[in-house]
Amino acid sequence: MDVNGEEASLLLAVGRGDRDQALPELYRRYQRLLYGLGVRLLRDAGLAEELVQETFLRLWRSADRFDPARGSVRTFVFSIARRIAIDIWRRPSSRPLHPEVEQDPAPDETIDRLLRQLAVREALESLSEAHRQVLVLSYHSDLTQLEIASRLGISLGTVKSRTYHALRAFQRIAEQRGIDV
Repeated sequence: MDVNGEEASLLLAVGRGDRDQALPELYRRYQRLLYGLGVRLLRDAGLAEELVQETFLRLWRSADRFDPARGSVRTFVFSIARRIAIDIWRRPSSRPLHPEVEQDPAPDETIDRLLRQLAVREALESLSEAHRQVLVLSYHSDLTQLEIASRLGISLGTVKSRTYHALRAFQRIAEQRGIDV
């Protein structure tokens, strides 16, 4: 079983009431990531710790709503963390005491960008290797279709066909998962 499948099984177990083994394992896997995100977004170690604790409390309460067909555990966890980070940021007690100090914008945009990147990565990973390959070379490596054909040792027509079908498959997956691309 791959990591996504393992984590989905863990979260589904939490949803069925397994809080003794599954929840601590998910905590072990995500605690540092969430804490790092909290420090970057909220610029305070105490608020970052609060973000981690509150995220896992809500995860525990909402695990039964997780649907692996709609996305990964990572996306589910970070979606919960996003809402909590925004709530924490908006609390007056979370703001500096010096109003003349210019503050960074709320973490909404940063977390939204992170969630979109995770969702796009997951959608790409669900494509066939051939389709994923042409899209990555085209968009990530910024190669032309002719350059992709040369690099892969296939005809230009094959690259065009794969790109067309890859984009259609990616669009379907994005729509199914509610990804705005």
